[in-house]
Formats: sequence, structure tokens, C-alpha cells
Amino acid sequence: MSTAETEEAEETEAADSETESPEMAFGCVVSYSRGQKVLHTPKDQWFSVAEALLADGYRMCIDLTAVDYLTYKGHRSLPEGITPERFEVVAIFANFDSRDRLRVRTQVSVDQPTIDSLYVLYPGSDFMEREVFDMFGLTFHRHPDLSRILMPESWEGHPLRKDYAIGSIPVQFKGAKASNSSEGGGGS
Repeated sequence: MSTAETEEAEETEAADSETESPEMAFGCVVSYSRGQKVLHTPKDQWFSVAEALLADGYRMCIDLTAVDYLTYKGHRSLPEGITPERFEVVAIFANFDSRDRLRVRTQVSVDQPTIDSLYVLYPGSDFMEREVFDMFGLTFHRHPDLSRILMPESWEGHPLRKDYAIGSIPVQFKGAKASNSSEGGGGS
């Protein structure tokens, strides 16, 4: 094969790979991160994908959290066609029969910071969803008791949002005694 033919074959192969469809699972684009399969689901399919995972043997939601990308300057590993939003909700599911773990990521906009609750499917997600609500201000539609879990009910704001004002709360120590250098001394 001549050099021109080799170059033409490589260009054809590169063009074919560009038009190749991305890997899909449960109707979502798939990527891999640190050896784990990741589904990128549209927000409106979050609940139906979780439902399909449960039917496929993923019986436990191991973790559910959120990320605020407001000040993030690095590269976000999102497949082509996934529009990055300020918030991302991330859940990890386990299938104990096949010993598989699957991460699901969905983008949530600051303008509509609401996503469906998984509580009906995975009751163990109760406190995790409440923590995301408390710390990030994202609401979970149809959650049975979406209330603060870490901060007092009267607390204003959501401490893990990147635009939350940094402050301090004075700590009052109980029973601290003043030291008296003349007692118990034995110094030099």
C-alpha cells in the first residue's frame, strides 16, 4: 500500500469514527470514569432511568449528591450533546447479583433547580436528597419530607453553593478556666 493510500485509509477511518454513534445504555449516553460506567441522563428522564435500573437489578442507590460548577475552571468530562449546567446531580447504583456499580449524572440548571425524587424507588435516598436540598438548594419533586437535615430550619442559604458568602460562627467554650501561673507551677 502506498503512502497516499495509507493516508486515505486513515482519513476514512477517522471520518468513520467521528460519525460513529456513542455508546448507549438505558437510553443514555455512556462514558467511563475511573473504570466505572457513567450514564449521562437528561433531567426529564432521571426518574425513568432509575426505574429501568431497578428493574435491571440495581437494587440499591449507594450515593446521591450534587456538584456546583459555578467557579470550576477545569475541563468537564461530558459527552458530546450534553449541555453543562451549573449543578450536576450524581447517583451511584449497585447491582449485587452482577456486582456492578453504575454512576448516573444529570445536569440541573440554576433557573430550574428541581429534579424528581427517587424516594419511591429507593427509600434509602431519603436523607441523601434532603442533604442535597439543604446544602445546594436543589429540590426533589415528590419527596415526602423535603426539609433541612444538617442546618437549622431557620438557616438562610445553602452552604455548599459556590456563591454562598463565607462567614464564621463564634464558638463558645463552656467552663473554660483562666490559667493561674502561681498554682501548680514547677517551672524553671
